[in-house]
Amino acid sequence: MFDGKTILVTGGTGSFGHRFVPMTLEKFNPKKIIIFSRDEMKQWEMAKLFEGDDRLRFFIGDVRDRDRLYRALDGVDYVVHAAATKIVPTAEYNPFECVKTNINGAMHLIDAAIDKGVKGVVALSTDKASSPINLYGATKLASDKLFVAGNSYSGSHETRFSVVRYGNVMGSRGSVIPFFMSIRDKGILPITDSRMTRFMISLEQGVELVWHAFEDMEGGEIYVKKIPSMKVTDLARVVAPDAKQEVVGIRPGEKLHEQMIGPEDAYYTYEYSEHFKILPAINNWDQDVNRIKDGKRVKEGFIYSSDNNDEWMSNDALKSWIDEHYREIGKI
Repeated sequence: MFDGKTILVTGGTGSFGHRFVPMTLEKFNPKKIIIFSRDEMKQWEMAKLFEGDDRLRFFIGDVRDRDRLYRALDGVDYVVHAAATKIVPTAEYNPFECVKTNINGAMHLIDAAIDKGVKGVVALSTDKASSPINLYGATKLASDKLFVAGNSYSGSHETRFSVVRYGNVMGSRGSVIPFFMSIRDKGILPITDSRMTRFMISLEQGVELVWHAFEDMEGGEIYVKKIPSMKVTDLARVVAPDAKQEVVGIRPGEKLHEQMIGPEDAYYTYEYSEHFKILPAINNWDQDVNRIKDGKRVKEGFIYSSDNNDEWMSNDALKSWIDEHYREIGKI
């Protein structure tokens, strides 16, 4: 699929880019992977990890800058859109900045990708875009809608857009596992609510979902990976079995459970062996056999959230994962 092709990753110095690049270089033989991001230090540090591989390029730029995107996309075949302002409290206190990156940036990328003849774009979304209660989630819902509509906005052009949606990645910088690990020596772990649950997805699974989207998409689909859930109290017990758990209350904009698919989307959602697919509500695309393929429509009112999940991660499974990835946790 990517052999001999040029791929650009916006926000490519983040957690996703650090896993996508080595996995894609190993599985495929792309002509070039371009890392597009605005932090020169992160680019410099990432470049050192791939020193000697001439398939990697680095391009300073910001998705807010439409002209820079046009230059960066020259000759690009595929784009993974990972750039976002994503820390919930940061977005609440800096709403204009969040909108500029997550919404205006999406619009700039859609325009540039169409005009530059990019074949396919897959944008990364979040559980917070489903029934959003904070600004970050609201901007990502808007972004998702923009990428879905981009397939009709492109007119006679052949550029296709799709979205993949998943929650916080296990062990990524700023997530709960490295946070608990950093303070476990204090003997007390803060738990926002003893009922809280979260989806558990690895970076590798996130990358594989993006690969699948590129292979499968006709345009406008939102792909949701089937992944296990876990109670936050159990997660804390695995990280620090001897620590006391102290309930501190839910933070502003935080949900008790993560939701990937809401009841309003159920009518357009199809189930597959390893994922769900929300088809576009526009243009009758939800009835298109090329998009449905072998999917089975979910029941009316279906909700896919971390508390009603059929699959749960055991404490032993999480412990094994932490032992295997110990040196990488919280690094990217």
